[in-house]
Amino acid sequence: MTEPFLLEVADGVATVTLNRPERLNALVFEAYAALRDYFAGLKKEKAVRAVVLTGAGRGFCSGGDVRDVIGPLTTMKPKQVRAFVKMTCDVVAAIRKAPQPVIAALNGVAFGGGSVIALGCDLRYAAPEATIAFSFRGLSGADMGACWLLPRLVGLGRATDWLLTGATVSAADALAAGLVTRVIPPESLVAEAKAAARRLADAPREATALTKRMLERESTMTFDQALRAEAAVQSGLMLKADFREAYHAFMEKREPRFNRASSGEAPASPK
Repeated sequence: MTEPFLLEVADGVATVTLNRPERLNALVFEAYAALRDYFAGLKKEKAVRAVVLTGAGRGFCSGGDVRDVIGPLTTMKPKQVRAFVKMTCDVVAAIRKAPQPVIAALNGVAFGGGSVIALGCDLRYAAPEATIAFSFRGLSGADMGACWLLPRLVGLGRATDWLLTGATVSAADALAAGLVTRVIPPESLVAEAKAAARRLADAPREATALTKRMLERESTMTFDQALRAEAAVQSGLMLKADFREAYHAFMEKREPRFNRASSGEAPASPK
């Protein structure tokens, strides 16, 4: 089989391209495992500071392959089915838990599990012809975290409608609902996603990772708990080199150069 995805790393940005264009990037068992392992490994990957996830050809990801995944699942034993479902959930969990921001560049259809992988990313850019289909082939909409993720992006009412009816959402409707961040012409979609990722990669690495982590943690906190947690996080960052670099860059009327302490480069001393 071909590689589950292509990987390119440049200037702190990793571009992960799902690589079964003839099947609209439908996932096989090995692809789920490879995605899980790659995103889980990003916790230790200092060279990568942002990620773009996209698909080759006309599709982003059409979910589990009907022939090579859905078919075999119909004859598997309960233990095997549970292990597979856990693995699919682990893919989305690894994307969410990666310290790097992840941008989904939806170049075409995102179907079923592919739609939930898109939901798991931090930002979603879409081509005008992209669609997001919440259809799970005879299963519930409670798949890979969809019932947790989607209401937080578009509200409970709209999420209930889409997940109960298995709706296919156009890029325009997804933009209006806040599900996608931008709609971009297909010829520049990946380039603009990479440019956005590059800007995120240039931001303070630790601060970016903490923003992503706190967005997750604070969803279950009271407001007072959130204030205490943010005070602890922010005061800690104020003791770091990137905070001092931001100040000195502003005073010296120059662009800041973040992340040097974490890369081993000595931080600049104030003039």
